[in-house]
Amino acid sequence: MDFHLRAGRAARAGRAGRADDGPYDLDIDPERAGWGHSSLRVLSLPPDGHHSFAAGDSEWIVLPLSGGCTVVTDSGAVFELTGRESVFSGVTDFAYVPRDTRVRITSAAGGRFALTGARCERRLTARYGPACDVPVELRGTGNCSRQVNNFGAAGAFACDKLIAVEVLTPGGNWSSYPPHKHDECRPGQESELEEIYYFEVEPAHGTEGVGYQRVTPSGRGRGTDVLAEVRSGDAVLIPDGWHGPSIATPGHTLYYLNVMAGPGEVREWLICDHPDHGWIRDTWPDSPVDPRLPLYEAPAGDAR
Repeated sequence: MDFHLRAGRAARAGRAGRADDGPYDLDIDPERAGWGHSSLRVLSLPPDGHHSFAAGDSEWIVLPLSGGCTVVTDSGAVFELTGRESVFSGVTDFAYVPRDTRVRITSAAGGRFALTGARCERRLTARYGPACDVPVELRGTGNCSRQVNNFGAAGAFACDKLIAVEVLTPGGNWSSYPPHKHDECRPGQESELEEIYYFEVEPAHGTEGVGYQRVTPSGRGRGTDVLAEVRSGDAVLIPDGWHGPSIATPGHTLYYLNVMAGPGEVREWLICDHPDHGWIRDTWPDSPVDPRLPLYEAPAGDAR
């Protein structure tokens, strides 16, 4: 199976455009991915555009990538999302919609929106996530420095199964490093989580830019082995394996959206570092965080 997906074709490969069988630029669900839990859709709307979808057996977070929108559920919940200019310009607000819900998204000015999903059992309450409540974390130091926007992290925002965060890596840095895995359940040590990496690369000097993603076999699952050049709109699926590094080429900030879910009863992100590379964490206290970070912080307050 090809675990490097490019926007434009629903299941395997292609470049930016519409998914073959629907309205999405990128459409990854458990059936297409060949796994049990994690989903991601990327939706582009023109000015005054709208889109409706059924949540089905999954919970979803509607996350603006660019632009704002209104999210309405069939239970009468209405969420006005201010959004942002781009993933490189600021933290965004978002909306959580539970399973077994009908959802309508409208956008007066148009925009692009990520729908991050996970199959789940419990039906929670539809909720608004303000940008000011998103924990912004600086992780690593030196050329391993990156910024993590923990909008849907376990412990930061309540979901049944879904875990989702954003990572921004300044040009020339490595993130998702040291390589780590979460492909088996070891209580208190490691979670079993399927993961989607969705990428955008900040243009510079008239070029779109690229990044790179590595996944190596862990000895479990499918033996996933990927070395992918990624561009804006691409995704890499990680059902198993050591993943990392995610490499930002010099001059281009690399953004990725991580979507994770798994079969465990406890919603938690527990990872195991690669035994050959985990030592790098011990060097971080001796180096400063990249001075380019944070690229931005969550706003101090929210108008609503």
